Amino acid sequence: MTKNRIDFITLGCSKNLVDSERLMKRFQDLGYEVAHDSDNVCGEVVIINTCGFIGDAKEESINTILEYVEAKKEGTIERLYVMGCLSERYLADLEEEIPEVDKYYGKFDWDNLISDLQEKIPTTKPHERMITTPNHYTYLKISEGCNRFCAFCAIPLITGRHTSVPIEQLVEEVKDLVSKGVKEFNVIAQDLSSYGIDLYGKMMLPELIERIAQINGVEWIRLHYAYPAQFPYEILPVMARYSNVCKYIDIALQHISNNVLDNMRRHITKDETLALIERIRTEVPGIHIRTTLMVGFPGESDSEFNELKDFVRSARFERMGAFAYCEEDGTYAAKNYSDSIPQEAKEQRLAEIMELQEAISLEINENKIGTIQKVVIDREEEDYYIGRTQYDSPDVDPEVLVKKTTALNIGEFYSVQINEALPFELIGEVCNG
Repeated sequence: MTKNRIDFITLGCSKNLVDSERLMKRFQDLGYEVAHDSDNVCGEVVIINTCGFIGDAKEESINTILEYVEAKKEGTIERLYVMGCLSERYLADLEEEIPEVDKYYGKFDWDNLISDLQEKIPTTKPHERMITTPNHYTYLKISEGCNRFCAFCAIPLITGRHTSVPIEQLVEEVKDLVSKGVKEFNVIAQDLSSYGIDLYGKMMLPELIERIAQINGVEWIRLHYAYPAQFPYEILPVMARYSNVCKYIDIALQHISNNVLDNMRRHITKDETLALIERIRTEVPGIHIRTTLMVGFPGESDSEFNELKDFVRSARFERMGAFAYCEEDGTYAAKNYSDSIPQEAKEQRLAEIMELQEAISLEINENKIGTIQKVVIDREEEDYYIGRTQYDSPDVDPEVLVKKTTALNIGEFYSVQINEALPFELIGEVCNG
């Protein structure tokens, strides 16, 4: 056991990761040795930043807590603290069910966590953090919370109302990170579309991205989790104008049937969704759209599921994920709808949707054979360097396997000719000269 060391374990999404990074920096400024997701957890203190979004994530969080409860019993660690979305939502239940944890904290209860471990107050600036990703890319969280209250989603119950980070603070954060070697910024929020409304009285995503795009050293900016209703169309000319704003947008559409969309409380219709996709593709030629779809929502008929499959075939999303509906405590759907579709039927629908998408992804990737792509190198493996194009976000999108014909540097950009394609991978080699 290493004294004065804190091991952080982060579960869930990239927004959680940013929270961990900021809290880690505060402890580092107080003189602690800080480690993140270490293969050798050996600190006297372990802090688990939990996820409480869906059933599988909650189960993973519980199992991780129990694992370190055992480590505490064995004397491998001395103290165990739990924070994040799960403890924000189920604080009393966790305290009763797993009392071996020294203390539970909510998602934003950082001050009490710090003061319980250390009498001093850190002088860390709000935006400062320890980067846990490879040094060349990071996530930029521009807001917290959500005002949409979709029927199936527990996020507003956990994180509260939508709250934007001021533009000047974000610009300062980006400049600081660029000075430390970061080149790629994956802009994240629960709802990018609403950015700025609470602070400035209007949607300010276009202005923010334009400001960031003008900062020297910013190679790539990628947008995650736009909301389709009240979409900020002014972002499209910004994407088209700036070469360092990736031709990529992540926008969860969930479904296409009007009845299902209405029951989900998505505030958008089928025709509006189709018009949105058409306008995005028209104003930003070559854009890759990532979306997420849900199957098995209460009341989804066979006809409506077939309508969703037809939508996948016609929209031909470059990137797509899907999941089966899981009832979440306290949501509108849990209170008002019967989760009557059998789990087996949900899983079958999910498999059908993803099988459709795999074929589409292969066709789209095959169209890249013979092209030259700008690729950033993330890591080196035995037979290949592993990189990504502007159309690929870390951890969720396809990768480019670059043959080892010459030595490459991690975090650098290269022109790569694509020679082979798989559904979720491209294979190529660096262009000579």
